[in-house]
Amino acid sequence: MKLKSMTSVITKSALVLAACASLNAFAGTSAPAKGVTPTVEEGGALFDTLGATLEVGYDTRYYFRGLWFADNTTWAGASLSVPLTEKLSLGFGALYTSTVDTLVNTAAGEETLDYSELDLSASLTYDAGFAKLGLVYTHYEFFDTFSGTTNPSGAFGAGELGVGGVEEVGATIATSVGPVNLYGGFYYDFTIGASYAEIGADAPIAINSWLSLVPAVKAGYGFTNYYTIPGGRQSGLTHVIPSLSAPIKLTKTATLTPYVAYNISLDTRHLNNTQDSEFFGGVKLGVSF
Repeated sequence: MKLKSMTSVITKSALVLAACASLNAFAGTSAPAKGVTPTVEEGGALFDTLGATLEVGYDTRYYFRGLWFADNTTWAGASLSVPLTEKLSLGFGALYTSTVDTLVNTAAGEETLDYSELDLSASLTYDAGFAKLGLVYTHYEFFDTFSGTTNPSGAFGAGELGVGGVEEVGATIATSVGPVNLYGGFYYDFTIGASYAEIGADAPIAINSWLSLVPAVKAGYGFTNYYTIPGGRQSGLTHVIPSLSAPIKLTKTATLTPYVAYNISLDTRHLNNTQDSEFFGGVKLGVSF
């Protein structure tokens, strides 16, 4: 995607978020006149909240499951959660990502990499009390076949796998032990017939009423050539990513979250990534309503 069109996407997304934040900040009822007792009406809404979230963000490096895809990516996403029963909810999500500027070294010299991706998902989440159990189906659309450079002779890096779209199903679990949140997932990729497992944890630390620090860590394991280069290790640990984020609550519904992370490539990622281990970071703005 060209920079001009990407700027348009982000500008429009930012305007939507700003509008949502403004509506939330100024919405409310007028103060009652002196000496008049206000009448309290019974609520009759179908949902307390809409259960929707809009987000836009920027990442200096885009790593997904320990695999590098592009640099300087901007993205916009939306999600919706619909309660079906007291314990079961239905979710929908959409996320579009595109690079603003990524340069790579190839046999033909330094080239510009084009990368853009659309993720569409549907999920079911069940609150079992001891944990939240989930089932999710995701379609990944890679418009540039993972990666495409200005060189017409071929793609760069993961693009050599020639995958333009992926269908995936996954099972997830999330629970808490004291102040620590634990989560895990197992995913099967129908397109390449391979599986991936991931575990993670975070521990939010409240600094004050509007600022928190969230140290977190994730680790993954790929089974049977889960996006690996032929000749390298086909099954094994993919990565470990420790991170630190700082959610800043701007309004009751708007949150700004900068973060810094360190990707550590492991067994099946040493040959894939341009950097074996490195720091990267970013920021996102989210509005829920």
